[in-house]
Amino acid sequence: NPANFNPVNHVGPLPSPCTSICQMNAENGFCQGCWRTLDEITNWSVASEAKKMQIWLAISQRRLAA
Repeated sequence: NPANFNPVNHVGPLPSPCTSICQMNAENGFCQGCWRTLDEITNWSVASEAKKMQIWLAISQRRLAA
């Protein structure tokens, strides 16, 4: 469950945060399912593990702020 995923404790390649609920929220610019921006979604497959970690941490912050 991506809502409970903690990237800091994860071992191995980071999984995609995709939840197959692919609808962009016009108010905040985030996907309603995974809380990523369009750029983050588009670039996920070529992102380094460090960049993926940054995205996961940003997702956590976005959820807390919502």
